[in-house]
Amino acid sequence: MALVLYNTLTRQKETFTPAVPGQVTMYVCGPTVYSFPHIGNARPAVVFDTLARLLRTRYRVTYARNITDVDDKINRAAAEEGVGIDTIASRYTAVYHEDMAALGVAPPDIEPRATAHIPDMLDMIGRLVASGHAYAADGHVLFRVKAFARYGELSRRDRRELLAGARVEVAPYKEDAGDFVLWKPSAPPLPGWDSPWGRGRPGWHIECSAMAERHLGRTIDIHGGGNDLIFPHHENELAQSTCAHGGETFVRFWLHNGFVNVDHTKMSKSLGNVMLVRELLKQAPGEAIRLALLSGHYRQPLDWTGDVLPDAKRKLDRLYQTLRDLPEVADASGEPDPDFVAALEDDLNTPKALAALFDLARDLNRSETGPARLELAGRLRASAALLGILRESPAEWFMRGADGELDAARVEALLADRRDARARRDFAAADRIRDELIRGGILIEDGPEGTRWRRAG
Repeated sequence: MALVLYNTLTRQKETFTPAVPGQVTMYVCGPTVYSFPHIGNARPAVVFDTLARLLRTRYRVTYARNITDVDDKINRAAAEEGVGIDTIASRYTAVYHEDMAALGVAPPDIEPRATAHIPDMLDMIGRLVASGHAYAADGHVLFRVKAFARYGELSRRDRRELLAGARVEVAPYKEDAGDFVLWKPSAPPLPGWDSPWGRGRPGWHIECSAMAERHLGRTIDIHGGGNDLIFPHHENELAQSTCAHGGETFVRFWLHNGFVNVDHTKMSKSLGNVMLVRELLKQAPGEAIRLALLSGHYRQPLDWTGDVLPDAKRKLDRLYQTLRDLPEVADASGEPDPDFVAALEDDLNTPKALAALFDLARDLNRSETGPARLELAGRLRASAALLGILRESPAEWFMRGADGELDAARVEALLADRRDARARRDFAAADRIRDELIRGGILIEDGPEGTRWRRAG
């Protein structure tokens, strides 16, 4: 089956083929590193990591995800602490890497940082000025929106609607209120670089255009990010890159993921409902958070409630339990399940893919012969690997505990005491130990091969 993706530009599903046979270029807008990442930041990282895994099964992929390390939010954070922007950016880049790794997000092939690409940005701005698509005014360089007739085609609203729905800076040096900044002046102590237009720093939009051109070329296959980036960020990227490239296509497929809401409400600092990845990792393993993010279709809003993580953890328990019941060790060297792959090929339909995964687990539980069971288990592991789950052994999974739970060593010690009590036929003591384990979130299963345990979902 062909891979089909929904293109935001055309508002329809299209069969995906790369511009260069066998090779795919993909650029995804990464974090602005001034604070701890929240679950909304994690969704595009997980979604496009999953897409990259699927693409790599058939193409050679070059996946770039940038780091925005110069921005007014970073400037404010640095000023509040009395440190340089590099201190803030380095700290929260490391935090982002740690949190995404915990969710099973693989590093991109290329991770360009804005501050390392100032010459590329200045070069692109210079081309836009020379072609009449940008102009210098009062120490700024601005993109001339009226010079690009197709402005607004990505967000599908006319320019007046776009401006009415966005916060734009009305300034006397602008020819038009919708013109956006490519370069702005920086007076000390703000960070700045020398340029033909004076000491300054780049606007946000030009950063991604310049980094994408530098590492992936003038036309890229896929550009991804959250719905909130369609306007103004991606609309402005599209305009300036197309003009800087003499009208060449900038992006062939635009993909955008939906928002993460909290209890049916938009996540915001003012409401105090921002869900930090670091805090969620104290409640559940990273795989459970990843599975929760993949439980809804990537283009739809995802409602984060108190039931989301426990439900994801229970689902993973079921899958790991299926693998733990196998006497043989299964790995991911098999072929993914065809129905599972078909679901992913249909615009990355992860809910349908997960349904196929659980159908596969059901078939595995019902199978009887050793070779057939092992083949099904390999198919289960290979399919799960495309989603970035079932990365551990069942033993490792069931030994993990959250804060406040009994650790694995304590559980094993209690089970040994329980075995001794049962051997002495002191069943009251054995029951007391069982009850202590239950209070600690541990479920035990007595069987012919001995006692096994798992953490309650």
